[in-house]
Amino acid sequence: MMHSPTPAPSLAASSWVRRFAHLVPQGEVLDLACGSGRHARLFAGLGHPVLAVDRDPQALASAAGPGIVTLEHDLEVDGAAWPFAAGRFAGIVVTNYLHRPLMAQLMASLAPNGVLLYETFALGNELFGKPSNPAFLLRPGELLDHAAGGGLQVLAFEDGVIARPKPARVQRLCAAGQGAVQTEVKLDHLSGAE
Repeated sequence: MMHSPTPAPSLAASSWVRRFAHLVPQGEVLDLACGSGRHARLFAGLGHPVLAVDRDPQALASAAGPGIVTLEHDLEVDGAAWPFAAGRFAGIVVTNYLHRPLMAQLMASLAPNGVLLYETFALGNELFGKPSNPAFLLRPGELLDHAAGGGLQVLAFEDGVIARPKPARVQRLCAAGQGAVQTEVKLDHLSGAE
């Protein structure tokens, strides 16, 4: 009998995404720029139908699995259109990816009770390596600005240096639509309170 190898730490779901995954209401989750599918697998394992999107067909082959539909789509080519309807997704997950022209449409594709989990590199990361181009690094407070522009309520935000999976400067955001904030967001488990 063959056993699957334990995923390498870099293939494990982000601790930020794992921390807040339970807040995503039932429904479809978009894993944008999904790479090997670590977050697609996490949400499929939680019972969500997942749409994993990436421009790399090899990454999508790795991301495919039960409960996961893959879509090869390059959102950065000239004239590329955002292919998703407003209010479609119960959850949107984006890690290690930034393409500013998508932000307004991405926010609009979140359901009124949906949850956005975003984590990517920020200015200061150039001290640690790639990416180092400011075009791919968030400015101070930038994720907060995008959330406000999208009408989302910020539930958690961090901006600082992490040591794992490798040293980097990042911003992390968990934000929800107004419908989720009013009725569904329960944070007690995060502090150990019941």
